[in-house]
Amino acid sequence: MNILINFFKRKRWLCYLFLFISACSEKPSYHQLTLTHADSLHATQVNENAFVLIEKARPLIKQGDMVLRTGNDFTSDCLRKLSLTDRTFSHCGLASIEHDSLFIYHALGGEWNPDEKLRRDPLELFCNPGENRGFGVFTFNFNSHQKNKLDSIVKAWYKKGVGFDMQFDLATDDRLYCAEFVSKAITKATDNKMIFATTMINNFNFVAVDNLFLNKYCSEKVRFKY
Repeated sequence: MNILINFFKRKRWLCYLFLFISACSEKPSYHQLTLTHADSLHATQVNENAFVLIEKARPLIKQGDMVLRTGNDFTSDCLRKLSLTDRTFSHCGLASIEHDSLFIYHALGGEWNPDEKLRRDPLELFCNPGENRGFGVFTFNFNSHQKNKLDSIVKAWYKKGVGFDMQFDLATDDRLYCAEFVSKAITKATDNKMIFATTMINNFNFVAVDNLFLNKYCSEKVRFKY
């Protein structure tokens, strides 16, 4: 096993695959689906309701809050399984209010983000029901100085074009995966006053999504399921 881990660490995309294989204990089953008119109407209703929930959450989200989502694809299901306590969410980002507009900064890789640079997406895109089953909003007990410093750090990294860390390597800071981006930005903004636990799977150490929102400095505002 150690030989395999060392090999995957040297191979950028294979490491990503390794994490998926480690997290997914069951193979996905595929069934031929026949869509009916009723299915189409139901999907439309789900989407409409989802956007209502997104708008309901919007006024609750403040500068520096963490927004998490539950992706509806196989990759997201694998990423959820990397959380050992609460597997609700697969991805995370930090909220920023800019000129009355709400954006979520987040680290994303793979086919969803070919250039692999930090993204800045509107809330409705980040939580869109076409690719997600729901989302949650969490807040940290920052003081005003920490909140402002967090905003500066996030925007500086975005301007720099920090890339996605396909190796999930906590020892490096030049590339970041989603939970690593959030945890390191908050730790830096609070001068190491807020630090996060890590998760170990098969001797591979990383920050899982639930390590973030189960942190003692974090509290839940709302969760919505589409």
